[in-house]
Amino acid sequence: MIRRLCSGSGLGLGSRFGGVRLSKRFVFLILLSALVTVCFGAIFFLPDSVRLRRFFLLPAEPDSAGSGVGLAPGAGAAAGSRHRQTEARRRQERPAKESASEQIRQEVTERERGRGGSEDGAEVLEASKSRYPPLLEAGTEPADQDARSRREKVKEMMKFAWDNYRQYAWGTNELKPLSKSGHSSGLFGGLLGATIVDSLDTLYIMGLQEEFREAREWVESNLDFSVNGEVSVFEVTIRFVGGLLSAYYLTGDELFKVKAIELGEKLLPAFNTPTGIPWALINLRSGVGRNWGWASGGSSILAELGTLHLEFVHLSEVSGNPKFTEKVMKIRKVLNRLEKPHGLYPNYLSPVTGHWGQHHVSIGGLGDSFYEYLIKAWLMSDKTDEEAKTMYYEALQAIEANLVRKSSSGLTYIAEWRGGILDHKMGHLACFSGGMLAMGADDAPTDLSKHYMELAAEITITCHESYRRSATRLGPEAFRFDGGADAVATRMNDKYYILRPEVVETFMHMWRFTHDPKYREWGWEAVQALEQHCRVGAGFSGIRDVYSTLPHHDDVQQSFFLAETLKYLYVLFSEDELLSPDHWVFNTEAHPLPVIQRNTQEQVITNDQ
Repeated sequence: MIRRLCSGSGLGLGSRFGGVRLSKRFVFLILLSALVTVCFGAIFFLPDSVRLRRFFLLPAEPDSAGSGVGLAPGAGAAAGSRHRQTEARRRQERPAKESASEQIRQEVTERERGRGGSEDGAEVLEASKSRYPPLLEAGTEPADQDARSRREKVKEMMKFAWDNYRQYAWGTNELKPLSKSGHSSGLFGGLLGATIVDSLDTLYIMGLQEEFREAREWVESNLDFSVNGEVSVFEVTIRFVGGLLSAYYLTGDELFKVKAIELGEKLLPAFNTPTGIPWALINLRSGVGRNWGWASGGSSILAELGTLHLEFVHLSEVSGNPKFTEKVMKIRKVLNRLEKPHGLYPNYLSPVTGHWGQHHVSIGGLGDSFYEYLIKAWLMSDKTDEEAKTMYYEALQAIEANLVRKSSSGLTYIAEWRGGILDHKMGHLACFSGGMLAMGADDAPTDLSKHYMELAAEITITCHESYRRSATRLGPEAFRFDGGADAVATRMNDKYYILRPEVVETFMHMWRFTHDPKYREWGWEAVQALEQHCRVGAGFSGIRDVYSTLPHHDDVQQSFFLAETLKYLYVLFSEDELLSPDHWVFNTEAHPLPVIQRNTQEQVITNDQ
């Protein structure tokens, strides 16, 4: 019965069960289709789905915001919107240095277009290059065989110094040639690469092309100004800003210009003081400044605040932005308002009150390059900066009246002045003044031109004597003219030599203005002394006592040795057409900057108005 029941009613029973199976299948298909719809909807429409697209081997989103080919109307705009959102996030994630450089590059391009009246970037670049003089003029190869071979020797010294820095200290500030490691200095905070930036123009001038290329690559990839550390505004300006500007002017490479402007922007907060006199130190990240604790009650130092002018004027020149020049011109206004004791400029000035600090006057350390930049500002302006000219010659008259003296043996020197009392010593740093006097002699009042050249020669002889009277034929840090001393150091802490350039700098200038062969001979004596006493297995090192025949090395190859000492020696043995003084002015770190021609200055002023 049950069997019959089953067989007799099979169709109906089967039909009922068949209906149930159909309903479940339908529901299952609906659920499956919904799931597929959700999954594929996520793949195609959710943001940031690049990885899912790649997994399904689908093409990535187009790189161009306007790319909507093959999409339904409106889809291209949606894709472009998503692309812009992605690009915005990428821009936020870029390193700060890259975005800062790009912003500066764009600003400079716009100003150049405004200056040149052209929208063509190539035309702008060519117009920019045409405003600046060439590195070389015809006939720069020394005609004299001795000069040629000596110049080659200096080039070999540069390559030796550079190669060892590259091998043992690459990317650090300086080389320790005995330790074969990098050397850091508190002057640079966390800023790195001082030797690289300081050496750029020397490498280029000497034709060391592969070394220059390596240096440029490091600058492009590694020179970072977003460091959280205090740097010396003065040292960073003369070495880094000066080095980058010089590299730009010599090569026309925009990288160096952009980097120089970027760093200049980082230094501007140093001028945020009640008087506009800059702080000595600045944190490049926070912009907070302060002065050295030892500097006469928190004063700024004359040689530091007064040795920014050339670089900041050129920052305005290359950026088209007058704010850099305005900062350094305000320093002049403060100085010109002040009463000067006996016409002299003390070495300390308060950035808060605008009053002099301790009355210590020196043409050497703490004061030196202030005077140098007055005459060089006059020359760099194509002899239009009358204010700088007036300040220089007035200061020079006060220096000669109050500080210039003769020793018992007839050597002319420039003493220091401490509250009216003379200190009869002269520093190695003050030996730059022979070259400075020669540089400014032509434009002095007519009755003083010959006198200043004679004074320059006398100072140069004195500085050469400080070398000649040591056992190493290298000069001490400071030498005295009292207590029986005559151009020699009497204190142990004055007997060291740290590869300084000032004496050979003056030899170079005196050779160019007189062509007296003794200056080249004296320069060659310095080369031989450097080779004998400062060259070590992995570079060049300063020595602690120039009067010892067995020098004790200080284990530091200063960046200025490559930037200044070797460059001045190389130029000394070159023809005058190399970096002709008619077209170039060296900053105090020996970075050549071009004379700004009158028509260029007038054009900048017109466009600024």
